[in-house]
Amino acid sequence: MSDSSTATVHVDLRLPVEQSGALVTSLAVAASLDVDETLTALGEEGPARVEPVVLPHGTRLHRVEAPEGDLHLTYEATVRLPPGSTHEVTDAERFTYVLPSRYCPSDLVGGFAAAELAGGTEAETARRVMAWIHERTAYAPGTTGATDDALTPLHTASGVCRDFAHLGVTLCRALGMPARYVSVYAPGLDPMDAHAVVEVAVDGTWRVFDPTRLAPRESLVRIGTGRDAADVAVTTPLGAVLGPPEFEVTATVSPDLPHDDPEALVSLA
Repeated sequence: MSDSSTATVHVDLRLPVEQSGALVTSLAVAASLDVDETLTALGEEGPARVEPVVLPHGTRLHRVEAPEGDLHLTYEATVRLPPGSTHEVTDAERFTYVLPSRYCPSDLVGGFAAAELAGGTEAETARRVMAWIHERTAYAPGTTGATDDALTPLHTASGVCRDFAHLGVTLCRALGMPARYVSVYAPGLDPMDAHAVVEVAVDGTWRVFDPTRLAPRESLVRIGTGRDAADVAVTTPLGAVLGPPEFEVTATVSPDLPHDDPEALVSLA
């Protein structure tokens, strides 16, 4: 990426609130990034109350007191992407991100992962896991639901980016490699949407992998980082009752969309 590379993000989230109450959204890019941004939340009677919540790794959620009726959230950001950014793996992260979690039951696939995918250096193992997922899993919207964990794409060989990422995290953890789920904005993604990728601890550094290979990793913009999708969902009701959302994302990068070599080790800012 060029030193002057800049990503631009525009998000529209429309939520029918059937019963008023609190909800949490994950729309803002990570706090560690150099960003100019605005976030607005408008109900039918005017602005809704919004409070930021900062979590580890720069993840920023926003708690919204949602009134009954249509709620419209808009997020706009211009992000300057730093070249060569890396994050070292801490001892706490080595422990936290090697354990099973809600959508990543790594304890249930240890024997399978060892038989199919073990061996070689950490970098070789991570590449092998992601290539295996990419080659045998079809990207097929509508084939999985919000309650499906990584075992669903493992058994059905289909899913969306969320499922690809959960499976990558699960298999790496089953092989003893700390791995975590990252929600991102992804310039170059087609069709455009929010996206999910995997970070794996490789030789003491967090490296980003995308088993879907649908967008170049060097232009990805970090939103949230967690054990799995439960930590960084776009919307999490905390009392509010919601109808089906309408969600639109546009993410671009300038001056150029980079080429992604799937064998390269890439770090996410």
